[in-house]
Amino acid sequence: MQDRLLAWGLRIVFGLLVFAVLVTAILIRPAKWLSDFDQSFYLTIAYDLNHHGVFSNGVFDKVNSTVAVPPPGIFFGPIYPWLIVAATKVDDRFAKAVDCSVQDTNKVHDSADCDVYARPMHIMHAAFLALGVLAVAFAAELIFTSSAVFWLAGSLATLALLPDADLFAFVMTESLTFSLYSIAALALVLALKAPRLSRIALVGLLFGLLCLTRPSFVVLAPVVIALIAVNDIWVSPVRWRSVLSHGFAFALAWLVIVGPWLVRNAVSAGKWGLTEEYGSAALIERFAFDDMTAREFVLAFPYCLPGIGEPVVNWAFGPHGRLDPLIKGLLRDEMAERWWRYLLVSLPLAWCGMWVGGWFGLALVPLFGCACVMAARRSKPLFLLYAAPAVVMLALHAVVANHYTRYNLILIGPFAVGAAWIAAQIVPPAIRQRRRAPQVPGA
Repeated sequence: MQDRLLAWGLRIVFGLLVFAVLVTAILIRPAKWLSDFDQSFYLTIAYDLNHHGVFSNGVFDKVNSTVAVPPPGIFFGPIYPWLIVAATKVDDRFAKAVDCSVQDTNKVHDSADCDVYARPMHIMHAAFLALGVLAVAFAAELIFTSSAVFWLAGSLATLALLPDADLFAFVMTESLTFSLYSIAALALVLALKAPRLSRIALVGLLFGLLCLTRPSFVVLAPVVIALIAVNDIWVSPVRWRSVLSHGFAFALAWLVIVGPWLVRNAVSAGKWGLTEEYGSAALIERFAFDDMTAREFVLAFPYCLPGIGEPVVNWAFGPHGRLDPLIKGLLRDEMAERWWRYLLVSLPLAWCGMWVGGWFGLALVPLFGCACVMAARRSKPLFLLYAAPAVVMLALHAVVANHYTRYNLILIGPFAVGAAWIAAQIVPPAIRQRRRAPQVPGA
C-alpha cells in the first residue's frame, strides 16, 4: 500500500513539474496581440456569448456584433469559446482585453489602446498540456506494463511540446485538442485492454467531446468503433453479441455528447450537422496544392524536415516559395480530372505535417516507425491500435486540409510512447552488459 501511494505521489509531482515547465515556457514568450492569427475566430464568439448570449460564427458573420446581435452560427465547435468565456468571468482584465480586441477587429476601437493580456488562457493551456502529457505517460505504462516507459514517455512528450510554446501562447485550440485527444486515447487503451461497457462508453463520451472542439475529429467515430471490433475479434476474443454491444455503447455515448449540439444547430441555425462549410473551405484550399510542380513535389520532402530542411533547400535551390491558393473548381470536378494527382500530392503534405516537436521530431519519427515494426513482430497490437487514430488524422489533414504540424500535435503521444519503448528496450540491457564486462587490469 505504501509503495502504491509513493508511486502515485511521484506521478503527481511529475505532473506538477511538467506543468511548471510548460507554463514557464508559454509565459516567457513575447506577448501576442489578441487580433493576431486565428485568435479573433474564437474571441469574437466569446464576445458574442458574453454580450448577446449568442453562439455565432464570429468573424465570418456579416453582422458587426459590437453594434448588433449576430445570428446563431455553427462553423466552430462550442467548447473552446466557452472556455474563453469562463476565463473572462474569472479575470476582468482579460475580459476587457477581449472586448477591446473584438472592437478593434470591427474598426470600433484603436488597437493601440488594447491591453495585450491573456494570462488566464496561458495557464489553462499549460494545465491542459500537462494533463495530456500525463495521459500519454499512463497510456505508455498500460501498453507496455513498464514504469520506466511511463517516465520516458512523459519526458519525451514534454520535450516535444516545448518547441511549440510560442503557438500555445496564442488563444487557440491546440492545447485543448492535444489534451482531450490524449485523454481519449488513454481511455481507449483501458477499454481495449479490459473491454467493459462502462469503459467503452467513456471512450465514446471523450471522442464526442473532441468533435465539439474541432469538427474534423468526427471521422474518428467509425475508426474507433472499428478498432474496438478488431480488438474484440482478434486480440481479446469475445462473443459476437459483445462485439455488437461494444460498438453500440460507443455510438450511444458519442451521441449523448454530440446529439444536443446537433439539435441546437437544427433549432437555432436551421441546419443539421456539426458545422457548415468547414470541410468545404478546407477542400477548396487543398485543391491549390494539386498544381504543385514535379520540382516542388520532390523538394517538399527535404524542405519539411524540421530545422535543417528549409535552410538547406533554400541554399541549394533558392527560396522555395509558397503555393498560391488557386481555386480550380468543386470536389467532383477535381476528382474526375486529377484524382490520382490529388492522392499523390497528399504524400508530401502528410510528410510535412508529421514532423511534430521541431528538431526533436527528427528522432521521434524514425523511432516511432521502428516501434511500429517491433510491435508487429512482438505481438504488441495495443500500441498499434493506440497509434491508429492519430495516424488517421494525419492522413485526413493531408487529404482535405493542410500540411501544418499544429494540426497533428496529437501524434506526439504515439511518437513519445514508441520512442520510450525503444529506449527502454535498448538502454537498460546496454548498461547491464557494460557492468558485466570484465575489467582489464591496468586499463
